[in-house]
Amino acid sequence: MREEIKKRYRKKQLICVILGICIALILTGSIVSRRMKVVDAKVRETQEKLAGEVFRFHVLANSDSEEDQALKLKVRDAVLAYMKADMKGGTAGEPTAEDTKRWAHNHLEEIEEKAEEVIRKEGYSYGAEANVQFCHFPDKTYGDITFPEGDYEALRIVIGQGRGHNWWCVLYPNLCFMSTTCAVVSDEGKEELKEVLTDDEYEMVTATSDFKIKWFFFGGDEKEDR
Repeated sequence: MREEIKKRYRKKQLICVILGICIALILTGSIVSRRMKVVDAKVRETQEKLAGEVFRFHVLANSDSEEDQALKLKVRDAVLAYMKADMKGGTAGEPTAEDTKRWAHNHLEEIEEKAEEVIRKEGYSYGAEANVQFCHFPDKTYGDITFPEGDYEALRIVIGQGRGHNWWCVLYPNLCFMSTTCAVVSDEGKEELKEVLTDDEYEMVTATSDFKIKWFFFGGDEKEDR
């Protein structure tokens, strides 16, 4: 009789342990889910703010042929050279994001002409269309800088049918002029980013994993953005 009671007691203990583990897993999963929602919301919020601080440059090739991809890069170089020379000669001091956007809006016709000059010189009959518009970008890595997915305002040049792979950079801050190949972002470029972005925005583009971990475990700090 006593052995039977002990068996029942051990069985109840085992059931309690199993139930405790199940409850703990459910609670843990719920907490993780809530924290991930907090992280996702913060990433979206920070990306939206970041989008207002930068101005991107987007060039779409006519196709993915080697010739069209090479042409895309020549158009890119010509437009960047024109922009750099013209803005330097016409702007007092360093241009702001609004200065850069305004310049692009006011020079769309000239940008198209520069692009088409290159296209004709290379022996093609494609047209080129330039616009300033909001474009949806996936996650994009620029050296060791990563800009998260989202909508950004950009100077967009479409060559011909625009069905080829695109090329992109950041016109403001002027990371396009740091390295034409966009392989790395120099220390100078990072300093420029740091000057125009908030602490959260800068951390998100330079240390994405750390940014997400901080918001998962701590919900971020309470320091106000600059």
